[in-house]
Amino acid sequence: MSTADLTVFPEWGKMERIDSLGEQEFDRLPFGAIQLAADGKILKYNMTESTISGRRPEDVIGKDFFTDVAPCTNVKEFAGRFREGFVNRDLNAVFPYRFNFKMDPANVWVRLFYSPSTDSAWVFVSVRRESEGP
Repeated sequence: MSTADLTVFPEWGKMERIDSLGEQEFDRLPFGAIQLAADGKILKYNMTESTISGRRPEDVIGKDFFTDVAPCTNVKEFAGRFREGFVNRDLNAVFPYRFNFKMDPANVWVRLFYSPSTDSAWVFVSVRRESEGP
């Protein structure tokens, strides 16, 4: 874990124990959190991500993240990393990204993380500050 990772996601420790958080603590995380099955279906979606994306959890849970919810992520840099990491059961990447939402685009930091305890992957999202580049 680098200093940059702690700056982008200051509550890194909560990511490491994400599978055991209660619903209220999960919804109050200071970053968006989306749990994905191997096929890209959304299993969990917290309220912070709902605020970032403008989408309610009940409208996205059960849908394919890469094709139904965030088709702008269905590219090698995002979906490709997810699929490769899931196959290898080794996924832990932090990178800048631009979500092109229908309403307002958002520049964010993304962390993709594989959870062996649930055989699922997590997408963590933190809005980028202007000082962190385009």
